[in-house]
Amino acid sequence: MNMHQQKPITFLICALGGEGGGVLTEWLVDIARASGYAAQSTSIPGVAQRTGATTYYLEVFPVPLAELDGRRPVFSLNPVPGALDGLISSELLETARQVGNGMASPQRTLVISSTSRTLTTAERMVPGDGRTDPAPLLQAIGAQSRATQVFDMGQMAKDCGTVVSAVMLGAIAGSGLLPFARQAYEDAIRHGGKGAEASLRGFDRAFAQVSAQQAQTALVVDLLLNEELSAPASHGLEADLIRIFPPQVHDMLALGHARMIEYQDEDYADLYVQRLQQVLRAEQLADPSAAHVYATTREMARWLALWMAFDDIVRVAALKSSVSRWQRVHGEVKAESGDLLQVYDHFKPGAPEFAALLPAGLASRVTRWDRQRVAGGKAPWALALKIGTHSVFGMLSLRFLASLKWLRVRGSRYAAEQALIEQWLAGVVRGTEQDWQLGHEIALCGRLIKGYGSTNERGKDNLMHVLEHLATGASFTSNKSRAAAIAQAREAALADEAGKALDQTLVQHGAPARPVKAQPIRWMDNPHRKPRVVKAS
Repeated sequence: MNMHQQKPITFLICALGGEGGGVLTEWLVDIARASGYAAQSTSIPGVAQRTGATTYYLEVFPVPLAELDGRRPVFSLNPVPGALDGLISSELLETARQVGNGMASPQRTLVISSTSRTLTTAERMVPGDGRTDPAPLLQAIGAQSRATQVFDMGQMAKDCGTVVSAVMLGAIAGSGLLPFARQAYEDAIRHGGKGAEASLRGFDRAFAQVSAQQAQTALVVDLLLNEELSAPASHGLEADLIRIFPPQVHDMLALGHARMIEYQDEDYADLYVQRLQQVLRAEQLADPSAAHVYATTREMARWLALWMAFDDIVRVAALKSSVSRWQRVHGEVKAESGDLLQVYDHFKPGAPEFAALLPAGLASRVTRWDRQRVAGGKAPWALALKIGTHSVFGMLSLRFLASLKWLRVRGSRYAAEQALIEQWLAGVVRGTEQDWQLGHEIALCGRLIKGYGSTNERGKDNLMHVLEHLATGASFTSNKSRAAAIAQAREAALADEAGKALDQTLVQHGAPARPVKAQPIRWMDNPHRKPRVVKAS
């Protein structure tokens, strides 16, 4: 065997902080040496936009040491752009970043990437949906690689109760890029000690996924962009709902209907359906040929469900004490059957949260008392709680609070939310009857309702202002121009949390800017200020 005819197999491993990139690299080096191959790895510190990121560079000589007659290959310490045989990454944007740095080559590089995303700071700052569109990332990765194998490694790791590094190892083994037997990979995992069985499950799943994957790029793009539509459309829907609503709405309707039952009860789900039927009838009149495939009804099915299932202390208690949440926490900390797990939840409900469950009269007295406190220079009242949900008392306390659904519908918050929902619903129906596009844009304004506390209140205020001054107020030459103005106002509100862009858009279209809300001024003593001494002459 002429060693000079052989080149090392070059591999770049990209992982975010805490994902076990170093462990994965050690596994591969140990596997290579145990299999009789020469290998070398180096770590390359770096910084990603989400958290600390370190890349690991691995070179493996594809000829066993026994066949080299005592000669040793010389390895490189750093990857050369365009000279990689393989690149594996646990996060899609990190993969695209390495591809953008020129690491991959269309003639040489196999790219194995997860579709998992850890959002950047810029993505998190956007009040609306600031997530980067995955389609251009996948397109760029596919264009700059010999082949791609892409799947959700993070979800696979969670399903198997292991870490993503074990899944990445299975993907590398399944690709066949390195000259090692599958048994060698599994032996390395078994020697890792605790958690080996879970790691083997993740390895096996990833190995099977990559080995069987055909037409990788086309399949991944289809799954990623159409994942929401891939489920059976009428899954979980009752026969009468399937008959009433068109198939294009069934998937969103099924999710919304199930959410209403879980959030409150069957009556609340019926109210959700009744409201949605109003939109459907208006859309059928405005678009009898269904040229827009019932897009307005579909959007309303989404945003109406989210608003009707608004967060309150009852909802939070139900989520915190759910079985699925306990199982998720167990998986995140990798607790095994013999481990003791203690979980403490911190709550700080204030006067508005308690008033929400009270009738309007009592609620107004509680909130007025709290406003008087703030006006007097005190902080808003809040009750700080630390509850051990692993204890019987803690879990029973949360379950008791979660059982107060019957109190929710009698509270002031419920009445206020339903009144606002009805105003928005009436705006959508009225707008749809005038012009399909107008109703559609008003329906999309449901995106403004999100979060909790001041964020939620600000979103509702913005929506009501748009309804009052753009949907029915300011004069426009046509319904098309009115719809365009609403769309611009909505996007401005989502792009700028402070609301300056929204105010500018409102004024631009002849509507008044949002009223300035009075904010109390709190005077604080400076503990470091020295007292002034005045001497009398």
